[in-house]
Amino acid sequence: MILGAVLAGGRASRFGSDKGAAWFEGRALIDHALAALARHCGGLVVVGREWPGVPSVPDRPTPDLGPLGGLAGALHHAQVIGAGRVLTLGCDTPLVPDALLADLAARDTPAFLEDLPVIGIWPASLSPRLDAFVATDPRRSVRGWAARCGAEALAAPPLPNINTPADLDRLG
Repeated sequence: MILGAVLAGGRASRFGSDKGAAWFEGRALIDHALAALARHCGGLVVVGREWPGVPSVPDRPTPDLGPLGGLAGALHHAQVIGAGRVLTLGCDTPLVPDALLADLAARDTPAFLEDLPVIGIWPASLSPRLDAFVATDPRRSVRGWAARCGAEALAAPPLPNINTPADLDRLG
């Protein structure tokens, strides 16, 4: 089974308010991400915060470690529930093409989008290695982790990424 994980534990300091709850086309950004993942995953979680109707998982080992802490939390949870892989998506990318997620979900080895590394597919078996990486790498970057675990960087067309209210206004 693939676990779909929405990484939503960031502080949204550039956005200035709760980015995941911001509305786009009639629903919250987190709900867009959940709907996109649901088409490819047997289970869903929101990582780094609570969200109604969906199980939540904390960042690992602590909050405020950026996307890598969210990925570590998701991989650990996947191992606990017996999911083999985790498909990750940030809460701030509401227009990810379905075909792109399908391509990631079809892969058995780790892969991520070169320009948006929070979007990726990760074997749950990498959880202990990621815990060790988070504990020892001061940068805690997804790209650094991807290089360490041999993940493939995939080219994709540019995708809108919501970081500020102006980004959301331009998109909507």
